[in-house]
This record gives sequence, C-alpha cells and structure tokens, in this order.
Amino acid sequence: MRQDGNKPLIEFQVITDTHVTADPDHLYNRNFEQALKDIAAGAPDSVGIMHAGDVTDHGFPGEYEELRRIVGLYKDKLPPIYMATGNHDVGLGIWESRLGSFLAATGMSAAYHDHWIEGYAFFFLGTEQGLELFCDLSEAQLEWLDAKLEEAAKSGKPAFVFLHQPLMNTTAGSMEEQKWYGVTQDDELKAILAKYPRTFLFTGHGHWEMEAPRNHAGGEGGLPAMFNAASVAYLWTDEDVRREGSQGYYVEVYEDWVLVKGRDFTTGTWVGSAQYEVSLGPVISVRES
Repeated sequence: MRQDGNKPLIEFQVITDTHVTADPDHLYNRNFEQALKDIAAGAPDSVGIMHAGDVTDHGFPGEYEELRRIVGLYKDKLPPIYMATGNHDVGLGIWESRLGSFLAATGMSAAYHDHWIEGYAFFFLGTEQGLELFCDLSEAQLEWLDAKLEEAAKSGKPAFVFLHQPLMNTTAGSMEEQKWYGVTQDDELKAILAKYPRTFLFTGHGHWEMEAPRNHAGGEGGLPAMFNAASVAYLWTDEDVRREGSQGYYVEVYEDWVLVKGRDFTTGTWVGSAQYEVSLGPVISVRES
C-alpha cells in the first residue's frame, strides 16, 4: 500500500448484513457491538458508517430495539450511521409497513436517499417492492440516481453508492451460478453506473468473505469500482460453506486515489488480501443542465 504520509480528505466505514436479533447475547449482536467498538477506537475522524442493508434479521420491533441499544453503547464515539434496506429488513409482508418500520427505527428518510458530506456524495439505493431476495428499483429511482451521479461528477469528486444486492457476475458471490446477485433492473443500473467512472459501489447480501476471488470488480473501463462488503454477522465461502467471522471496510479518500481497506472485526486486524488502491481517472465531461 502507498505510504506517502498524506492525511485523507475524508474517511468512512462500510458495513453490511449485521442481522441484529432480539437476543442481546446472540453472536450476530455481539459481532455488531465488536464492529462498532473497533470503529469507535480506530476511526476518530470518520464522517460516517455506511450500512448496505440487512440491518436486522427479520425486521421485528424487538430487533430494532436491540439495534438502538447497541448503537447507543458507542453513541458518543461514533459518527452518524447511514443505512440502506436489505431483504431481511423489508422483504415479504406488506412492503409499505415494513419500510415504515425501518425508516422509523433508523431515521432514514425514504427507500432511497442521498447524503452530501464535506462535498462528497453518498447514495443509498433500495427496493421498492417487498421481494424475498431481489430488489426492484423503480424508473423514478434510476432517473434520480443518474441525475445525482451527474451532479456529483460535476464536482470532480468521487461518489459512493450503497445497495444491498450486487449486480450479476461482478463481485464475489454474484456469479450467476452462485445465485446471490439480485437487482431486477440489472442492465439498467449497470448502464447508469458505466457513465460515471469515479463512482464506487458497495454491496452485501451474499456474506462472501473478503478473501474470496473477485472481492473487487470493475474500475478498468466499463463499470466503475465495485466491492463486496462481506458481512458483520457471519461469512460465506466459494466452497458454499458458512464461516464464522465479521468483516467490513475502512475507506480513505485522497485527492487522486481512494484506499479501501478490508477489516476483520473479530481479530481487530486488516484482511491482507482485501487492501485496494483505486486511482481516480480524469474528470469526465458531463452535460450542462
């Protein structure tokens, strides 16, 4: 990794698939506590924790109560937490009711939302139907994303997008035969993202360990940089086997590059094979509105 002594312009963390349960002693809850403890101790300058969905295991009231309790343990030492919906949060049932419970518990404003932090754009996408595994993005949401990414591109700064389900045949776990991709509008979303090479996409859903091949995809023409954000609750392998563990990312943004660092929250160490330096290409021209 580059060691040039420069301080990042901003830094943040990416986590996903915490699967908080109603049981305070459940392993998933303890893993979430440990992840937040790690971030509180190791990232005092963080501008935010970005959660890519499956915040809870079922979207039940008791699970949201546990979510609030766990976050409250480190409230004074943590930056704001921004959350995307996952299929475990809002899938099945009456979607409007499930989404309403999620929004009320997390403080997010809608199924999809944006946050501009120190001039940098963070976009959270989310399903607009209560599907069991997939997400369904409306035409309005896709148009919104296109316009927002164009706005971000005009600033010359990179933009960061968070979505629970990965695009097919991109990052670890999303291969067609693995069956853990899940965007109904896969082609349409890829077409939008391909227009903005300074975009970074982080996804979860499959729990694939960061040591897996294809943990990082894109970034070389065509689609922008995409990252599998693994899971805080437990991990999965290319051998189709569950593995106990808890992982996420620390992200540092510099003038002309972004450093994405895989973190093992269980051991409090870096994931050696998941350390990425992504150079930012030239600022692209965008149409004037």
